[in-house]
Amino acid sequence: MKSLVYTAPEVVEVLENPVPEPKEGQVRIKVKYCGVCGSDIHIFRGTHPRAKAPLILGHEFIGTIDTINGGSGAFQVGDRVAAYPLLSCGHCFACKTGIPHVCQTLKLIGIDCDGGMAEYVCCAENVLFKIPEGVSDRAAVTIEPLAVIVREMHQSGFKPMDNVCIIGAGPIGLLTAMVARKSGADQVIICDYDKARVDMCRKLGFDAVFGREEDLVEHVKKCTNGTGVDIVYECSGAEAAALQTTDLARIQGMICMTATHTAPHKMNLQAINFKEQKVTGTRVYTMREFGQAVELSKLMADDLEKVVTHIVPLSEGYKVFDMIKDPSVNTVKVAVDCSQV
Repeated sequence: MKSLVYTAPEVVEVLENPVPEPKEGQVRIKVKYCGVCGSDIHIFRGTHPRAKAPLILGHEFIGTIDTINGGSGAFQVGDRVAAYPLLSCGHCFACKTGIPHVCQTLKLIGIDCDGGMAEYVCCAENVLFKIPEGVSDRAAVTIEPLAVIVREMHQSGFKPMDNVCIIGAGPIGLLTAMVARKSGADQVIICDYDKARVDMCRKLGFDAVFGREEDLVEHVKKCTNGTGVDIVYECSGAEAAALQTTDLARIQGMICMTATHTAPHKMNLQAINFKEQKVTGTRVYTMREFGQAVELSKLMADDLEKVVTHIVPLSEGYKVFDMIKDPSVNTVKVAVDCSQV
């Protein structure tokens, strides 16, 4: 089978690999689409702390079941499915206390073992979810990042009529804005330093701020009568953004650190103290939240399709990371079409 393989820093290649055979309790999936995540970009750059070459990339995959080895009878060959890609150890403190998504040695398909940017991938039957009818493959490939948003909303305590500010209009930031609006937010303000992404947000009806030319803090003050927003979602991973969050959140407001910051960054601890603000982290999602994202995809299918701006055939997968870093291409969410080999 053809697969997109990370072979060295800044190098991915379309290579032939053996078609995997499912073990007892596993299924084999004929992959349709696999989304490209920020973690895949870190792997490509050679900066991911765990991923080792050679590695078939991809944990955001969807497709149809091709073969079942054993199984419970809950799935049939031909079912369209998405897979919960987290691999937990089962015996650490987090796993033993019912929160295996923050396992002390958490691993993921496509990072710690071969993933779904290939014609076929095998995984356990008990991590599969059927993709609802009426949700296109293009929309369904966003289910995994959508699960990140479901977790983020739970962690932040979002409530209808909350005012929210989102820093970063990449796939996670844009999905956050879409879910917040769908969930009844009063105001949704989103900011980015990429003009094309800001323009896209505006076309989708969001109050979008171009950070290179506009002062986000002043804009938020204007929109909230000087109060600040109820919740800030930091989705950029930028050092300046982390420092800015306390200026955007109201007194006793919530700051939700959604992005993975790759280095210790400053925050205004005095402001957190004086304004009694709350800060929460959020990491991936629980199995239940992944299932909730599958259900949510039925309500948001049209919006989800708009997040996927580019689809690249697997046969040209070696181009995908150069395309993402090229500012003239204006990518948001990129997916690899693993049926086009």
